[in-house]
Amino acid sequence: MAELRYNPITKDWVMVASHRQARPQMPKDWCPFCPGSGKVPDEGFDVLRYPNDFPALRQDPPAPDDVAGGLFETRPCYGRCEVLLYSDRHRAFLKDLDDPHVHKLAKMWRECFDDMRSDENIKYVFIFENRGDVVGVTMPHPHGQAYGYPFLPKKIQEELDGAGEYYEKEGKCLFCELLSQEKADGRRIIFQNEHFTVYIPFFSPITYGVHVTANRHVSDLGQMTPEELDALGETIRDCAGMYDALFDMPFPYMMCMHNAPVNSGEHPEYHFHVEFFPPMRAADKQQFFASSETGVGAWCNPTCPEQKAEELRQAYRKFRETK
Repeated sequence: MAELRYNPITKDWVMVASHRQARPQMPKDWCPFCPGSGKVPDEGFDVLRYPNDFPALRQDPPAPDDVAGGLFETRPCYGRCEVLLYSDRHRAFLKDLDDPHVHKLAKMWRECFDDMRSDENIKYVFIFENRGDVVGVTMPHPHGQAYGYPFLPKKIQEELDGAGEYYEKEGKCLFCELLSQEKADGRRIIFQNEHFTVYIPFFSPITYGVHVTANRHVSDLGQMTPEELDALGETIRDCAGMYDALFDMPFPYMMCMHNAPVNSGEHPEYHFHVEFFPPMRAADKQQFFASSETGVGAWCNPTCPEQKAEELRQAYRKFRETK
């Protein structure tokens, strides 16, 4: 079964992809992402786009099952799913890559974004990374993913609505204003460079959840200069290293790139940023998304963002000392 099902209450689409239950846990002595597997170039590679073997979305989708009718609406699971390999080395995690390598990675993000948005049926391109068993990773070889959705995900629609209302009322970008005020306050800023600022937002629902926001107003990867792309690769790499230095352990996280929608006109109200969602609130304590968060979307942060920002500043300095 592979199809989209519409929720008329939340006005959102759900991907139903029961075939993904067959995804394998990686055998100890074989990895499909390593040279010699028969799945990737034997001569090795720096970065590589790899078709997802178990895609939730595909450009040749099967017809939906015969379950629609009345309020039950289905659509084919049209779209694209790719794996973005960071390295041919099995244990070369993002934090381990040097500047030239992460520059290539950032160019691959841009290439993937541009390629997916060239399909007019795709409305949103989502580039992300899941890291760690606690977030369900089945393949430990360092990699991210990219999904091209035929619909606009609910969270992005909510961001567009909030940013659009502010833009219409004030004539300014809401993200730019929030970044300006975060910089003026300073307590939640972790580190910044010429092109990006890393901070825990004032309203963060996640203990160590940082945002990476472009200093210049750009809506998506496609608007970035080569210098900004290079800086993006370095900044995301440094965030990963910062997390690992926090408790001297491989720290799990979900890294989520937020670009403006594609194939739906211009979006001057939107601003490129990256959100990290680490599921841990301490080295040995998970921050569970329980009934309040999951049932009604009312988040509770059990920690103080200003204090956690200071911890991450120290972790960032510790990581940079090793580079």
